[in-house]
Amino acid sequence: MAMNGSRIMAGGLAAGIVMNIMDFISNGVLFGERMKAESNAFKPGLGDMMATMTSKQMAGYVIMDLVVGGILVWTYAAMRPRFGPGPKTAVMTALAFWIFGSIVAAGYMSMGIMSSGLWLQFGLFYLVSLLVATLVGGAIYKEDGTAG
Repeated sequence: MAMNGSRIMAGGLAAGIVMNIMDFISNGVLFGERMKAESNAFKPGLGDMMATMTSKQMAGYVIMDLVVGGILVWTYAAMRPRFGPGPKTAVMTALAFWIFGSIVAAGYMSMGIMSSGLWLQFGLFYLVSLLVATLVGGAIYKEDGTAG
């Protein structure tokens, strides 16, 4: 059965909004000051520069989260025929993205920009973010002519 493009877009938009909210919580509330301090310890002024984003940079991050949300739901839709619809497949999708994202983010730790403790905390929060986003987007996604 073909994937439902309009439902991928709707679920992807919802997942992207969840990702944006979770990013605001992680970067603005939970880890922002620690990230700034660790970045400044790595290179004086780096954290200050990262903390003062322009509206154009902020818009870029919002768009990136919306794109990630769309790709999450597209991947979920692609996995459904093999693993079935529902939360189990959504969780597998989120785990695949989390593993990939954690490997990419490990570069910040290996360069010394981020401590292993911050990397681990950020990674766990990112896992929660991906799980919630994929569960929300997956709940919205339905294939043409199906109820679930």
